[in-house]
Amino acid sequence: MKASRLPLLVTALVLLFLHAPLVVLVVNSFNASRFGGSWESFTFKWYEKLWEADEIWESMLITLQVATCATLAAVFLGTLAALALHRHRSWLKTTHQTLVTLPLALPDILMGMSLLAMFVALGVETGMLTLWIAHTTFCLSYVTMVVLARLQDFDFTLLDAARDLGASRWQAVRRVLLPLLLPGILAGGLLAFTLSIDDYVITFFVSGPGTTTLPLRVASMMKTSRSLPMINALSTLMIASTFLLATVSFRLQRRNRRA
Repeated sequence: MKASRLPLLVTALVLLFLHAPLVVLVVNSFNASRFGGSWESFTFKWYEKLWEADEIWESMLITLQVATCATLAAVFLGTLAALALHRHRSWLKTTHQTLVTLPLALPDILMGMSLLAMFVALGVETGMLTLWIAHTTFCLSYVTMVVLARLQDFDFTLLDAARDLGASRWQAVRRVLLPLLLPGILAGGLLAFTLSIDDYVITFFVSGPGTTTLPLRVASMMKTSRSLPMINALSTLMIASTFLLATVSFRLQRRNRRA
């Protein structure tokens, strides 16, 4: 019986529908036309104007600072959370696992409103600190899930063997556990970094004066800027960076599964 090509065709049409707007955006970033309604000529002038836009690069710096700090905190806490969930059996495990996975299920707008309400109740002024806490909160869940998946296939008798050969507990962790978990930790870290850079909804609620991240800047430019192709150029660079990080994360996860 000949296999049907209908599923392949439907999948191709869905992928085309999802990625066609991105292709149009990238093409228009090289279009000399100001409004992108028609093609005039190939140009790099929008990238040149983007290079001269200091406020955009200031927002980029803030975004990278928040993403880096949130990723480091999420990697540290997420790895510890994954180890606790995998190794320890207690009545707190179900509660712990629910709290860790809850941010994955909650809508971003609900998380943003909840975090803002908490900061207001605690009297914490919105700024870099609140951004860092908020981004760490949702990045933590992704790192925990990725590292926990790695731990499902980890042979903990290797740690016992290292201890039998004279290694201390810290040496066994540093020379056996961490190297074997490193692909999963890096994959979770890259995923967290990508999500932090792209986040808009939660950042909108918890950002303060002087902490405008790049997604917030882009949204503001979409409403007020007359140089829409410059936004296309910026979005093209963001797409390329996100695709690169996602590709590295995917390869690390594949290596993680093969190990």
